[in-house]
Amino acid sequence: MAAARECNKRSKKQFTSCPAKKPRSSRELEVGMQGILITCNMNERKCTAEAYSLLNEYADELYGPEKFTEEEEGDSDGEDWGDEDDAEAAVKKEAKQITMATQKRERRFQALASGANNVVFIRTQNIDPAKLVYHILQDLHTTKKKKSRVILRMLPVSGTCKAFIEDMEKYLTTFLEPWFKSPSQGTFQIVFKARNSSHAKREEVIKVLGGLVGKLNPKNKVDLTNPEYTIIIEIIKTVCCVSVVQNYVLFRKFNVQEVIKNDEKKEQTQPAESCEGRLPTAEHGSAEDSEKREGQEGGEGAADPQRSLTSAQ
Repeated sequence: MAAARECNKRSKKQFTSCPAKKPRSSRELEVGMQGILITCNMNERKCTAEAYSLLNEYADELYGPEKFTEEEEGDSDGEDWGDEDDAEAAVKKEAKQITMATQKRERRFQALASGANNVVFIRTQNIDPAKLVYHILQDLHTTKKKKSRVILRMLPVSGTCKAFIEDMEKYLTTFLEPWFKSPSQGTFQIVFKARNSSHAKREEVIKVLGGLVGKLNPKNKVDLTNPEYTIIIEIIKTVCCVSVVQNYVLFRKFNVQEVIKNDEKKEQTQPAESCEGRLPTAEHGSAEDSEKREGQEGGEGAADPQRSLTSAQ
């Protein structure tokens, strides 16, 4: 009996000493979010500060200054919760007050962990991230004013889904309709990059995605030189970030360091594809350039699969 009791004590001790599973943080990139992926080089804290400054500057132009309104206390206190001594009613009231307080603190931009090094994710609230990023790049391209030091690229995230091929195919079938479903049509290229993930292979994603675009309208064609639309697929861990943008070549792959450079002379003597294939090195951009050379991203690495899709249509 004594031996059995001692064994039970050891079993209980071992059971209680097991660490509890940590809940997933709410301050990281998750499915269902919209925002902006911002790449940098080894200085994420400064990148975040620059991003807040740049995004707020241009958001003020598009949407006006951010307003902070306090909910009137009467909105929550005036409801009939029944007997205040009732435990269930009290819990409901407290839960609603916490929710309202959280909503008050939400800002239009919120920095979250992206899940990858040298990448910052800024979640957006009540703002179209693609419209905002395009507005920023268009102004930088026109004025040629340098407004950041460590930010490299700004990629809008208009939608997110799980980074498994079945989930991506289901989600993108509906997501791509505004640009490619008949009667809409256009030329396109696919830009793909995966970070800290092996759930979806580049060739497989490009093949499936190209097939979806073709089914939406057979008149949609691949153009790796100067496409009307660029479909950006950025996978980080188990989250697939998606957006469709225009002027990807003109705006130097959405690189804020490159877009401000004056290359008018080169553009007059070189064909359009040189803008995509011969980008000058970005300032402080060695980490980003090395990623490009890996061939995991953009139309260059995906050229053959995409062209094969065109010939098959």
